[in-house]
Amino acid sequence: MAIWRAPGGIVVEAIVLDDRPLLRISHDIGGRLYLQGYCASVTELAGHGVDLGQLVEDELPTG
Repeated sequence: MAIWRAPGGIVVEAIVLDDRPLLRISHDIGGRLYLQGYCASVTELAGHGVDLGQLVEDELPTG
């Protein structure tokens, strides 16, 4: 799984749901994630207010 973050608390995660690869878009508010929606492709991210140029890969926790 990969996670990217954008300014304003936007979080994009690459996940598998029911055997389908999807992008989950959430909004981080005060350390809590609120689901905004799912996308099947990168081109759909703009519809959720995600600017690809601002995404920064987040480090996965180890342990």
